[in-house]
Amino acid sequence: MDFSQVADPTSISSSPERRTGIVKDDVYLYHCMGDDHPECPERLQVLYSMLEDPDMAGRFQEVSARPASQEELQQVHSAQYVRDLEGTAGSAFTSLDSDTGTCAFSHEAALLAAGGLCRAVDLVGSGKLHNAFALIRPPGHHAEKSCAKGFCLYNNIAIAAKFAQNPLGLKRILIVDWDLHHGNGTQHCFDQDPTVLYFSVHQRRTFPGSGNFREAGKTSGKGYTVNLPLPEGCGEGEYLLLFERILKPIALEFSPEIVLVSAGFDIHFADPLGSMTLTPQGFAGLTRSIMEIAETCCEGKVVLTLEGGYNLEALRGSVKAVLLELAGVTKTDSARILATANLRKIRRVFRKAWRVHKRYWPSLAASLEPDMRRRRSSGEWLGDLWSETIAYLRT
Repeated sequence: MDFSQVADPTSISSSPERRTGIVKDDVYLYHCMGDDHPECPERLQVLYSMLEDPDMAGRFQEVSARPASQEELQQVHSAQYVRDLEGTAGSAFTSLDSDTGTCAFSHEAALLAAGGLCRAVDLVGSGKLHNAFALIRPPGHHAEKSCAKGFCLYNNIAIAAKFAQNPLGLKRILIVDWDLHHGNGTQHCFDQDPTVLYFSVHQRRTFPGSGNFREAGKTSGKGYTVNLPLPEGCGEGEYLLLFERILKPIALEFSPEIVLVSAGFDIHFADPLGSMTLTPQGFAGLTRSIMEIAETCCEGKVVLTLEGGYNLEALRGSVKAVLLELAGVTKTDSARILATANLRKIRRVFRKAWRVHKRYWPSLAASLEPDMRRRRSSGEWLGDLWSETIAYLRT
């Protein structure tokens, strides 16, 4: 089955195409953790091949990767951990945890992954590109300060966010993580930092076991971590409704100067590791919602980085849909996607998120409080929530 061929609620955009950058490098293909490992070089091979499709070739600006510096790495990771990873270079295989390892070329690939993402952030932050997608590996959002975890070596997006802070001087950074799994390493890096808003929507009761509603930040960072653990079986309608009614009001109040995205495609309905049901147009819809936040707050500055996604056909079609949305070739009809939402499936998510975050974000409290406090039937509450969301989209 061709998972990219799904009924597509997008239309060809009449607006000028955007300058969209893509980070790619053949060195990423050399990182290998074993013949049967799901995080395999073929993930990027299918994406790099897709970029040569007739409707894709010549449309994007290639961004050359560079190695991350020691200073950049140690903004996030301990010096000892960096030395330990450096020590794996040239070794045929080094096991780092139960599902993460390195080969002779892994450290070089990891340096270029973190540095390539920083270069994309630099180009978008300076206005030389409108937006960018780093098609890199190994992924990063599980990597902790002093250890590898969950297929991740260096925490690429955390390193890039620190780079955006210094030397770029950006004061407010939004990180959106839509991977199937919670980005524990990213959260831990910024959970005391009020200048970085971390928003994660992920499948509950799965690896790595973190990311519950009440993990909302610490000390001066309280309120700047927003976790939405979702039940199995959620699709693009549920995801987009949460983006529009929870992420968007909080993000607009925060007013980021750049938006970074941990883009995991393991929430696709065909992914072997997950239990969610998104399709390529769903990923385009999430991208459109994030682009709207960025257009309002920071002149459209968005940079995505590849995290999970382990069905090769699904990954190919979904990343293609995201790239076409970023480039302005398509413009997703959000209302059509929202009409598919199973509101009862995520009612508890709305209530939990409102109870935790209403004290931190007046915009969220004002948006959802009337619905949360009224004693009405489930059908009335859900119908009003959907109607208000459609009306909001039309303003």
